Amino acid sequence: MKRMYTLIALLFCYLAFAFFHEQQTTTTNKPVIGVLTLMHHQALDEIYRGFRHELAKEGYQNGKNVQLEYQNAQGDQSNLKTMAQKLVNEQANVLVGITTPAAQALASSTKKIPIVLGAVTNPKTAGLVENNQRPGANITGVSDQAPIKAELELVQKFMPRHATIGIIYTSSDSSAVSEHSEFVKLAKKLNINLKSYSIANSNDLDQVSQTMLRQVDAVIVPTDNTIASAMRTLIKNANAVKKPVFPTVDTMVKEGGVASYSINQYQLGVKAAKLAVQILRGKKKPATTPIQYSRHGTPVLNLKQAKKLGLKIPQSFLQEVKKKGELIK
Repeated sequence: MKRMYTLIALLFCYLAFAFFHEQQTTTTNKPVIGVLTLMHHQALDEIYRGFRHELAKEGYQNGKNVQLEYQNAQGDQSNLKTMAQKLVNEQANVLVGITTPAAQALASSTKKIPIVLGAVTNPKTAGLVENNQRPGANITGVSDQAPIKAELELVQKFMPRHATIGIIYTSSDSSAVSEHSEFVKLAKKLNINLKSYSIANSNDLDQVSQTMLRQVDAVIVPTDNTIASAMRTLIKNANAVKKPVFPTVDTMVKEGGVASYSINQYQLGVKAAKLAVQILRGKKKPATTPIQYSRHGTPVLNLKQAKKLGLKIPQSFLQEVKKKGELIK
């Protein structure tokens, strides 16, 4: 009987070992996708939501046949390097950087693991690729470059011809700096009186925006994560003096902006996921995959905000929004 019990015990141990070994092997064989983002705010969260949903549509269920590792620096750029290295150490098959600082942290941590840019305005200017059409290394992805000409022309439709327009951006955000430069160049061609104001961080926004709003008739906000995360402060100050804000991002219009030709943040995440899947399946290589751009923004109108400020809504834009855009009531 003792021998029988011993044999049963040994058999049980063997089966338990085999089971856990198989489970460990299965887990190890799951492809790992590492995602790094700078902070939480509505626009960036929409990108990640689109990314996760598209992965599921492509057949990748987190925890079942793919391991999704998500790291958020909570607005502290000093966390990015450590988090990026953590994802590299976990031997991710593909890395995804949402925001320019996150992508730069990943790029400095590995030259081998494929990196997909989830939302970087100008990857070449940010030092991430050799060329936006032919990146040349381990990085490709999606740009969130706003349709600047359409945005400026939209502001012209809403505002009197001789209005002074302010543009506010974060001087340490390379995406915002890049877009600001493009806005300034194009405003000169369109004879728009554009005045620039910059902040170093979100703590500056309250004071700088109040100064700006005393000097301008309306405000443009480029693709800027710092301002997006503190949008309520800007809207509070703008509403106090009844002046409109025209952001380049749909989620910022929902938070109190008036109108925009916006790049859809959710769709940025969808596009990034499609690229990640194609790389996982060996169908694309980052070095030869061009950066993807959304050439046409979606018309978005915050009707409630426009009425609150007593703005006359251009009928052509209103019809366009009703036909193919987003109307916020």
